[in-house]
Amino acid sequence: MIQRIQTIWLLLAAAASFASLKLSFYSGKKDTALFEQLSGSNGGFLLLVLSVAVALLAVVSIFLFKNRKLQMRLTLAGLVAQLVVLFLYIQQTATFTEGTYTLTSIFSFVIPVFFILAILGIRKDEKLIKSMDRLR
Repeated sequence: MIQRIQTIWLLLAAAASFASLKLSFYSGKKDTALFEQLSGSNGGFLLLVLSVAVALLAVVSIFLFKNRKLQMRLTLAGLVAQLVVLFLYIQQTATFTEGTYTLTSIFSFVIPVFFILAILGIRKDEKLIKSMDRLR
């Protein structure tokens, strides 16, 4: 399990997704003069649920190394869910009157990259198994 490269990518995706719950994505001012930060935990219920779902999909996918087809489907679902999370983040930033993206927003942008690298690793394993089956 741990010797497969997709396990590392999925573990990094899960860690980055859990980190994005607390670390801010965007900070600035809304209508009031108060300084606010947008993160996964205070961006709304849908954003919170999807952020947790992305992290859980990555963690569950790690343990499905024997069922590569299901692992591939869940990884693709995690990728799509993270793209929806990014869309919701960008939509939420429109409610700010002024502000900037924080340095920790990188975590949200690298999660799809980790999922894509995990998909490539799963596909590589699938090709290896198919070539081994041809030799039998």
